[in-house]
Amino acid sequence: MTTAASKPRPLLAALLLGLIAEALFAFRLGFPHKQMFDEIYYVPAAKTLWALERPVNIEHPLVGKELIGLGIRLFGDTSFGWRFLSTVAASAVVMGVFAIGWLTFRRMRPAVVAALLTIVNMTVFIQARIAMLDGFMAAFLVLAVAAMLWAMRGPARVRAKLALAAALLGLAAGAKWTAVPYLGFAGLAFLVIRLHDGRVAGRDLESTLYARGQVHWPGVATLPALLILGVVGIAAYFATFAPAFFYAHDPLTWRTLLPFQLRMYAEQTQVLPPHTYQSDWWSWPLLIRPIWYLYEPVDGAVRGVLMIGNPAVMWGGLIALAACLYGWWRDGSWRLLGVAGLWAGSYAIWIIIPKSLGFYYYYYPSSIFLSLALAGALDHFGWLRKRRIDEWTVIVALGLFGYFYPIISAEALAGPQSYQHWMWLPTWP
Repeated sequence: MTTAASKPRPLLAALLLGLIAEALFAFRLGFPHKQMFDEIYYVPAAKTLWALERPVNIEHPLVGKELIGLGIRLFGDTSFGWRFLSTVAASAVVMGVFAIGWLTFRRMRPAVVAALLTIVNMTVFIQARIAMLDGFMAAFLVLAVAAMLWAMRGPARVRAKLALAAALLGLAAGAKWTAVPYLGFAGLAFLVIRLHDGRVAGRDLESTLYARGQVHWPGVATLPALLILGVVGIAAYFATFAPAFFYAHDPLTWRTLLPFQLRMYAEQTQVLPPHTYQSDWWSWPLLIRPIWYLYEPVDGAVRGVLMIGNPAVMWGGLIALAACLYGWWRDGSWRLLGVAGLWAGSYAIWIIIPKSLGFYYYYYPSSIFLSLALAGALDHFGWLRKRRIDEWTVIVALGLFGYFYPIISAEALAGPQSYQHWMWLPTWP
């Protein structure tokens, strides 16, 4: 019998997990005090944007640079100011993963496990501590998925929740174009679930278009829902360009807004020269080629920041994906198929996107969804659940996080060759 005292309190759990994550991400955030990796592009671009001087870094939209600039305005033109809102974005990722886990599995345990694995999945920690666009994009994406699931459950304000999901997707695209396909994914997921519900209920195809009698996203007809996703998402994206209309030099106008998107596309698809740390999309799940964001003498010592995933989550997550597909095939678990689909969709876009170079950090959103696949698979299969394998997975992941901590947090190292202690594979830098 469930009492009021033992009733799950997901909002409180999400907030506590977010506070834990924020404390970890913000600890010694200022190290290194110099700009590292792509901060050399985005920090100056953010300052130029906030000064409303002129368009710079035009290959990317504005949201991420707007938020980096806001951090500078709030906390000063320092390494802490550049990066602080990235920590907030990463903490939002943790809370969003918890929300997705709770809304998907309706159980506290897998939701908490997914969030804890996200905290110690080093990609999230590293992106929390650098002023890059990917962290903001991922935060909006994860929160958009949570909002879609929230709307899916109903029963009230379904249109408003759908509009929230669409706005978050628009903001994600406004941070980085990599998020654009997710708007299509949201509409496709809506249609697939509506068709599946209709088939299960024995209704004809036409009935799936109507609002009446719908199990998911109740009270909203299919075409209006798709319009909400499309119109609100696109409007939110274009609204993020508002500051560019006030540049002192070469401002946008209503006539140049759309042509500017083509200019951005040309910048995005240009052929770039080879790079030391480039890697192919097929290698990212296998953790073959991580990338140094920093490795040099700075702040009085040799320090490094290696963008690398937690092996327990990266490699264990691949096994979990197979287990999720097996659980769907054997038991008809659409929940497991859903979390596996989040990873598959986020990864598949890199096979299609016309980029001349690839880098491991492009795998960042996919690495987040691996935590959900792990938590879902470990909770679904009874023999794993009884042996508390989920707890051991979190412990192992936490141990590996501690082991790699010196070279993901810019801690002072003993010397120039110290990094070799952590190089497990010959393909690692």
